[in-house]
Amino acid sequence: MMPAQATTASRPRVAPWLLAGPALLLGLSAQAQQAAPDSTQVSGNFVNAPFETLVRALETQTSYRFYFEPSSVDSVCVNLRAERQTVPVVLKNAFRRGGLYYVIDAGNRVYITAGKPIELTLPDRYFAAADSSARVAQQAADDPLEGLNVPKTRRQSATRLYEVGRAGAAKGEGKATIGGYVRDVNTGAPVAGATVAAEAAGVGTATDQYGYFSLTLPVGRHSLLVRSIGIKNTRRQVALYSDGKLDIQVEEDITPLREVVIEAEKDKNVSGMQMGLEKLDIKTIRQVPTAFGEADLLRVVLTLPGVKSVGEGSTGLNVRGGASDQNLILLNDATVYNPSHLFGFFSAFNPDVLQGVELYKSAVPAKFGGRLSSVLDITTRDGNKKKFGASGGIGPLTSRLTVEGPILKDKASFIVGGRSSYSDWILHRLPDRGFRESSASFYDLNAHLSYDINEKNAVYATGYLSRDKFRLGADTTYQYLNQNASLKWKHVFGPKLYAVLTGAVSHYEYQVSSERNPVSASRLAYSLNQTNAQLDFSYFLNPKHTIEYGLSTLRYNIAPGSLKPLGDKSLVQPDILSREQAQESAAYLSDRIDVNQHLSVSVGLRYSLYNALGAGDVRRYAAGGPRNEGTVTDTVRYKAGQDIATYGGPEYRVSARYALSVASSVKASYNRTRQYIHMLSNTASMSPTDVWKLSDYHIRPQVGDQVALGFYHNFKNNTIEASVETYYKKMHDFVDYKSGATLILNHHIETDVVNAEGKAYGVEVMLRKTTGKLNGWVSYTYSRSLVQVNGGTPSERVNGGKFYPSNFDKPHDVTLIGNYRVNRRFSTSLNVTYSTGRPITLPLAKYYVGNAYRVLYSDRNAYRVPDYFRADLALNIEGNHKIKKLAHGFWTVGVYNLTGRKNPYSIYFKTENGQIRGYKLSIFGQPIPTVTYNFKL
Repeated sequence: MMPAQATTASRPRVAPWLLAGPALLLGLSAQAQQAAPDSTQVSGNFVNAPFETLVRALETQTSYRFYFEPSSVDSVCVNLRAERQTVPVVLKNAFRRGGLYYVIDAGNRVYITAGKPIELTLPDRYFAAADSSARVAQQAADDPLEGLNVPKTRRQSATRLYEVGRAGAAKGEGKATIGGYVRDVNTGAPVAGATVAAEAAGVGTATDQYGYFSLTLPVGRHSLLVRSIGIKNTRRQVALYSDGKLDIQVEEDITPLREVVIEAEKDKNVSGMQMGLEKLDIKTIRQVPTAFGEADLLRVVLTLPGVKSVGEGSTGLNVRGGASDQNLILLNDATVYNPSHLFGFFSAFNPDVLQGVELYKSAVPAKFGGRLSSVLDITTRDGNKKKFGASGGIGPLTSRLTVEGPILKDKASFIVGGRSSYSDWILHRLPDRGFRESSASFYDLNAHLSYDINEKNAVYATGYLSRDKFRLGADTTYQYLNQNASLKWKHVFGPKLYAVLTGAVSHYEYQVSSERNPVSASRLAYSLNQTNAQLDFSYFLNPKHTIEYGLSTLRYNIAPGSLKPLGDKSLVQPDILSREQAQESAAYLSDRIDVNQHLSVSVGLRYSLYNALGAGDVRRYAAGGPRNEGTVTDTVRYKAGQDIATYGGPEYRVSARYALSVASSVKASYNRTRQYIHMLSNTASMSPTDVWKLSDYHIRPQVGDQVALGFYHNFKNNTIEASVETYYKKMHDFVDYKSGATLILNHHIETDVVNAEGKAYGVEVMLRKTTGKLNGWVSYTYSRSLVQVNGGTPSERVNGGKFYPSNFDKPHDVTLIGNYRVNRRFSTSLNVTYSTGRPITLPLAKYYVGNAYRVLYSDRNAYRVPDYFRADLALNIEGNHKIKKLAHGFWTVGVYNLTGRKNPYSIYFKTENGQIRGYKLSIFGQPIPTVTYNFKL
């Protein structure tokens, strides 16, 4: 066997067959075989010396040459004194306590490995058959070397040979499938999105949200490489005989005194099949400065190309020209209907319990449905299966605490996180009396349990609760509540097939109470309940086909509004709207086809069926005329459970990727989606008084079609990603409103809404640097979102039936996210954003008619507020990195709106001295400094 290409003695050589994966050593142990005859004696004094210093000294003084994986010794320090000793004696003294092994051949070549020594000759029974499905060599001792800064011994080794399947079944040809889980060795948590590749065979895959992977490979020897953000590159040597299972343990990538380099999925931008997909992990989310110093998932999502909001203080997402109700927001597959706290100043998700976020803007997978614009899929972490721990943070307005740990070690774990605000102390210190008499508070709770029953079965349970309560002035009190729960059972049928059965419930409600005047005291209430079940199958047919299919059903039960008196003195008359119910079901099938090494195609079909159900009374109106009291022709009564209206149809999902080279590719996609629920709102952003309305006899479901085309290229060994995506989207039958529409407590909402058409198109350009001390991204988006309301009567037309800008049409958007790590303890982040001002409708004149003054308005959304600009800066200060420490903490000091720009959220008008004057309303009109302390036990 030939050694690696020769290098100077100052840099140890690495044998190519030893490049089997990273090996973070957990101790040192000596084992010499076939010791070389060289009796040269060496001397030296090594005090806390890096291991490579010892190697250079030995190579300089002797004829020995060393071969090892550099990353396996980069954290090892040596303490010894040698006086005229031979090399084997020096190595024995250095390696005397377990974990690191050496072997010397007859040519004075020293091979150093971690976990287990290599064999210079084949074992006697190397070719003997074995019946185990995954045999491994015995592990080395776990005892670490005291006095050396080396972590604990790995449970698995990159140099061992793992036999998968039955050796007697191997025929030397054909293929077999290997499946298993990738888990963190220290916590037992699954690693989602990791790539598992057999590079020599040119085959790879990614783990799902449970950390599961499946690879079909030719039988024989393979080297599997596992990569992911935040973990060390990990290799496993596999002898694959037949279908079998292999779980892989990986380590977190925390390398002392070295720059952190993110290599996982670094070519995914080019090689990945999915387009219009943005992935965020919690580390990225924490780096972006926010208004009140706390990591905010939705604020970071808003920095991505193609994602906007109507302004500050809003977490409603407008994705590629879509309305905020056209986004499906999932927390562990349970739908969240209001993802914000305090009118949008905070997102409703605790950053300490999050694992990752995926945003699908186009090429939406067939398993998802029910929304037109996007899917925001949020997953929480599994608790630590090895040991107990806690983390949290203290900020100017909120504090949070998360506790996790094992229930049954290595099998079951929990994680519980809570967050609460204490913002009243600020309001009570403001000089304005109205603010002093106001109050604002919220809290949220997360709980997640995971239990690996056996190798084939696992269950996951998630619960979520959030509550807001605030009062503006001393009168009206707003309260709203989210409750979500999901239960999943995953069953692995074999390496090629597994299924996940999910049940989930979602509840959203709000109440608006007014008690100042006992005569008019009342409470307005609304609630939405959703129950759904879904069965998903993933079948890895062969290396060229990955098939997914499944069924889902969803039940809506809505109390659309009620007004009730508060107190005995109230004269308010009760007003209660009839409940709404509906059933939405779907079936889907998709197949990813790798045609050749350049071309991959994904084809999917989803068929959805929707039934609006009784009981209820439905008006009939005269054909061809407006819907109002004067055109009612009949009222039809439906019994409980009886079909009022039925809608449905196919939803097509097609995407393709063509690799132009290893660094460039083009992708294209088309998808059709259907949405059967609508949000009725008289504000530009999401608010607690928004009403969700089901499709019924008069209000048709929304239908959307989107085509997208993209070009992707990576530079400098995949460390810089560039992409350009363009899209065009048509939307049919979404809801718009007549002038003066009443949306709350309207028993016949169909008389105030109209079905509208829309179109959106744009270009998104993004440049992202993923590695190095300086990293981040810059993006530019040009997009238009236009609406047309052209009904059969004048009252059902807006702007004469012509297209006009939607409330969230903001053509130009530029965002810069930059992170610079000064050293291991100090880093800084900068966020700069610019966008076109949003459209508004202005009063143009005032005229006198019918003994009253009236206002003449412009065409709808014919003008715009001034452009938006904001810069944020943050400094992260970490504590020391001692391993044995009660708590690891760090500070975040930041300034939101660094330049103090008064960005207008809206324009309002007042009549003063007979003239109409306009005023700009700014949410944050000055710099906001923040200080937050975060800790982890």
